[in-house]
Amino acid sequence: MNFRNVLLVSIGLFMTSVSLHAQLNVLNAKTPEEIGVKTEDQLAYDNDGPLPYGYIDDRDVLWSKSTWEIIDLDERVNFPLYYPIDTNNIGAERRSLYDVLVKNIKNGNIEHVYVDSYFTEKRTLKDIEASLVYKDTTDAGIEQFNAEGIVDDEYIREFTLDAGDVEEWRIRGYWFLDKRSGDLKYRLLGLAPVANEARSKAFPDENMDSKVELFWIWFPSTREVLHKAKAFNRKNTSRPISFDHLLNSRRFSAVIYKEDNDLGDREIKEYINDNALMQLLESDRIKEQIRNIEIDMWNY
Repeated sequence: MNFRNVLLVSIGLFMTSVSLHAQLNVLNAKTPEEIGVKTEDQLAYDNDGPLPYGYIDDRDVLWSKSTWEIIDLDERVNFPLYYPIDTNNIGAERRSLYDVLVKNIKNGNIEHVYVDSYFTEKRTLKDIEASLVYKDTTDAGIEQFNAEGIVDDEYIREFTLDAGDVEEWRIRGYWFLDKRSGDLKYRLLGLAPVANEARSKAFPDENMDSKVELFWIWFPSTREVLHKAKAFNRKNTSRPISFDHLLNSRRFSAVIYKEDNDLGDREIKEYINDNALMQLLESDRIKEQIRNIEIDMWNY
């Protein structure tokens, strides 16, 4: 029994040392600033990228369906997409999904940004900033403008949406049957952050409920960016997973709110009104219908 305990402790210490080295580069860091920064040899050894999608010919798609889903960030399983929202006391390597996307849109790494989930109309950086920032002039500023024709910066209030303001994510995906492999597959096409407009932060007493889709991202074009950004892995902090891996493997909880249909892709709430329970059951019915497609294919 004592030998077993010693063995377990030894293995635990070994795994801990390997974890710290892998996660933070503590053992090789000469200064605190080098912690978490990979050396050139480590980068050359990694040489990794997002797992490429296999080529799927249109003739190999036996059946398909598009679905739109809501990822509620109040659910615990979805916290890796939401946190951290306060980045003042945390390392630069950890950011929320919203911060990662907005940063890379601003620096030009993400170019394919759209108005809606059909990806027909692109949005520019100026369009996005208009949605994320609200500027307001105080009463003193208005008085100064009426008297002098100018407004000092101190009389202008600016409110910016941040990661803490995002309440949910909406995603569009594509389910299909690959007749070559004979199984059901899923391909994520786009995602969008949903939050109240920035104006609601300027007037919190008005209790505005103005949730909007801030922008839509074409997911396949952002995989390289999301692969470099790491999400928190609560089961093993030495092995963070990329946002690309998290989203592609569907490691989140989502509810279907729309599917493609012959009625203009109407949402569930449009034909089931004021009944949240029945809307949830309808979402589960659509999920079950999709799962049964693969099962029925193998039944004779």
